[in-house]
Amino acid sequence: MKLSVVILNYNVRYFLELCLRSVQASLDGINSEIIVIDNDSTDESCTMVKNKFPNVRLIENKQNVGFSKANNQAVLQAKGEYVCILNPDVVLTENTLKNLLNFSESKSNVGLVGCRLIDGSGLFLPESKRNFPKISISIQKFIGIGTKYYANQIAELDSKPVDVIPGALMFLRRSLYNELCGFDEDFFMYGEDIDLSYRVQKLGYLNYYLGNTTVIHFKGESTAKSKIQSQRFYNAMRLFYKKHFNTNIFTSALISITATLAPYFSNPKQPKKRIPKKVAFIKPFSNQKWLNIKESIAISADYALSPTSHYDIIFDTECVSFEYVISQIDSSENKFISYKIRPIKTNYFVGSDSSKQRGEVIHFDEFESVIYF
Repeated sequence: MKLSVVILNYNVRYFLELCLRSVQASLDGINSEIIVIDNDSTDESCTMVKNKFPNVRLIENKQNVGFSKANNQAVLQAKGEYVCILNPDVVLTENTLKNLLNFSESKSNVGLVGCRLIDGSGLFLPESKRNFPKISISIQKFIGIGTKYYANQIAELDSKPVDVIPGALMFLRRSLYNELCGFDEDFFMYGEDIDLSYRVQKLGYLNYYLGNTTVIHFKGESTAKSKIQSQRFYNAMRLFYKKHFNTNIFTSALISITATLAPYFSNPKQPKKRIPKKVAFIKPFSNQKWLNIKESIAISADYALSPTSHYDIIFDTECVSFEYVISQIDSSENKFISYKIRPIKTNYFVGSDSSKQRGEVIHFDEFESVIYF
């Protein structure tokens, strides 16, 4: 078997369904398997997987064992030559996994491979490519200077070696994962991707960022943004420094102070969710040529954008490809338009207006008017 896709789920049933549909499309033509490991969700995620995806291997944990331990559990059962670690709030295109696989097989010294992440509004997520967070860099980020935290020396659309690959999407050989003994289970949540990336490089491999491959990451769906989550992140950083760097008493104290104070300064208020007045459902007639969003809006007499009104554009994946969806969201420039995606054979759509807030699950009857074109 060539590839195993491992998805760790925790209470994001609707986003998981969309993710699985995109993964199935991306695996077309690849000898592969999908493994979903669930950390004791209470939202019927497991029932959905059993009913709608009978060919997906499901592992049900009876408690939330964290990111590292759960992924290690799943990879132990994987059969693929390669493994893709994937968040359930990620949407792939039909070519994503083929691109990652072809690139990995073209390199002799490749470690982890990641790609360009955008949020649900089309904005690039700078954590797609990061530098190792040296103590000085983390403290700078804490006080609002994140220039060196992100790998800004690599252009957004370039494909080059990078220090850190985010855990939202990690692609690597299963043999390398096993050589590293997987994720360090001392990291419950956050920091495990930095630790794994660091250990890969210590073995002499290069991690790669592919700017020519784009996926959506509805950042923050699996966990609510809170002071508790921020505390976990900085505690994970403290564990990373203790494990890999020699620190003196002064430095250790500085790290502890930063980890304690950070949640009170780094938890920005989430923007209010806007309420759209209209929704345009992208589902044209079967004999109509696919149009991009700007062209579609221009030819629709009923869809005249007001400078003060918000609109939702819904992509129906029953008749548009994931490649099309992501290309349109990626090229978005209108801040008054929000994008949502409908998984096939469902009466709802999901999306996110910002990486700073949890995503939405919306049913069709929540809108004043629906325009089909």
